[in-house]
Amino acid sequence: MLIERACRPEDGACRHLLVWRAGPGWRMVSSAVLGGGLGDREWVVNAQVRAGYGRMDPDRHLAELAAAQGLAGPGAGLMTAAEVDRMTWACDGGAAAVVTAGVGVPAWAAAPEPGSEPTKAPPQRPAFVPGTVNILVAVPAALSDAGLVNLLATATEAKVQALLDAGYDCSGTPSDAVCVAVRQARPGEDAEPFGGPRSPWGARVARAVHAAVRAGAEADRARRARGPVPDHARSRPECCRTDLLPLGQLP
Repeated sequence: MLIERACRPEDGACRHLLVWRAGPGWRMVSSAVLGGGLGDREWVVNAQVRAGYGRMDPDRHLAELAAAQGLAGPGAGLMTAAEVDRMTWACDGGAAAVVTAGVGVPAWAAAPEPGSEPTKAPPQRPAFVPGTVNILVAVPAALSDAGLVNLLATATEAKVQALLDAGYDCSGTPSDAVCVAVRQARPGEDAEPFGGPRSPWGARVARAVHAAVRAGAEADRARRARGPVPDHARSRPECCRTDLLPLGQLP
């Protein structure tokens, strides 16, 4: 699993994105803005955008970024305001998890309806707000569609566990996304039917996601403790002098 970094000038700064050129033979399920849902996919893009991103057509934006990288065919595109250069990853028994973590707006999934609670003083906002926890999981085995959806739930459960273990009082951020990829079954091959946390592949995915999210969340907290990083600090001209930079080779 080769993860590449690409870059482009956008909004007065150099914006980075991570690219996985998976190729044919993969089936994915995701909550991605572009190419979300369940189906055959050949690539995944995780693009960093500016804090306060306001475009109402993120799917078109991601499609343009993918095309600029020469990506064709069906794929999935995710977005984040977190620095994708700070990705973390972990592997367990062949399952790989790649995470970009920014816990700028921590929240619980089941929150009260606005206005249903007594008026409270607004919470103190952290100095560095951008966030989103994006997770990409790859499993080199064939699973049924039901098992694949089960893996998505398992990865989400592991994310929440990791955030709690890292000391956060939340289940994630409102913009988190997950993408899980499994190998398509070969002719005559039986696909694994289960992806829960006690199934063979579910357990490996859970451990890999937990390790990657926890590492990313703890590193994100340390960065925020040092104060905000001005956006212009990432606009150096040499930042975009190359198209693709290899970041890491995963099994």
